[in-house]
Amino acid sequence: MRHIDVHTHLMPQCLWKTVDGGDDWYGMRLESGDGLGFVAGNGKRIFINSPKLRFTPEERIVNMDEEGTDVQVVSIHTPLFPYHWEKGLAIQMSKDVNDEIAGMAKQHPSRFSGLATLPLQDVDASIEELERAVKVLGLKGAEFDMVVNGKTWDEPEFLPLFKAAESMGALLFFHPQPQENLVALERTRKYGLSNSIGVPLEDAILVATLIYGGILEKCPNLRVIVAHGGGPACFGMGRMDHAWKVRSEARANIPKPPSRYQSQLYYDFLTSSEASLRFLINAVGADHVVIGSDWPFVGWDPSPGGWLESLTSLSTEEKEKISFRNLEQMLGI
Repeated sequence: MRHIDVHTHLMPQCLWKTVDGGDDWYGMRLESGDGLGFVAGNGKRIFINSPKLRFTPEERIVNMDEEGTDVQVVSIHTPLFPYHWEKGLAIQMSKDVNDEIAGMAKQHPSRFSGLATLPLQDVDASIEELERAVKVLGLKGAEFDMVVNGKTWDEPEFLPLFKAAESMGALLFFHPQPQENLVALERTRKYGLSNSIGVPLEDAILVATLIYGGILEKCPNLRVIVAHGGGPACFGMGRMDHAWKVRSEARANIPKPPSRYQSQLYYDFLTSSEASLRFLINAVGADHVVIGSDWPFVGWDPSPGGWLESLTSLSTEEKEKISFRNLEQMLGI
């Protein structure tokens, strides 16, 4: 069975070549420390918690073969999102990273596809770069955070970007930054909850924002994948529908109950349990679920595709849709 993975991260080789030479890469530098050290700058200190973050494309392919992954859809490691940088630097960094990912896909077209990084503090510049990435470089869309410098996606200034993505047929993959802007961090930093609970909570808030904010109403053909199975969004859809019925503010931007917009969203399968994945499939259908491994951060036994194939509650047809058919259709790969 073919395996296409939509959720794989990259720290670009242009970064490593620069910092290994002792220079700054757009204000970021290599620092020694625990394990493999840190990349620090622009208000961030990014722990290099896997040697795979330094892999060349060829090394990634070796690892993909070991895991049985046929195609990786590559997007930037989220702590490198440049939304808070000086605008000119963010634009140039996005171009450099997008050129590198496109180069990977061009050199290894049967193994890599890619999603762009955008300077989202500037909507006009983001539209321009998305158009270059999709129409010139051949990337399939872009990866987005759940917020942009504290602004949520239902702010009117972002609607032209969604309209542009819709018109291009660009895929938008939404993924929160761990340890950044998480609602859970306002309550506790204990027990690793920022990752186990905080990240999927952000996914659910994003789903609610896209629906209640009217983005999916205004952009009915927008193509969106939400990481981590959308968190508890699908489990909470009944409650969201009830809110729409009884609260006028929940109906401010949408004429239909939230669950009616479910068919416009896709989710990766990173739920970490068969029961949760089964619930997700029952809620949205296998047509709306894809492999997303969070490479290289999640340990899989034996591999992302191997885990999927081992599940007994899924039919062969469901496994094939999730494993490769849905993304083949969405991305033309």
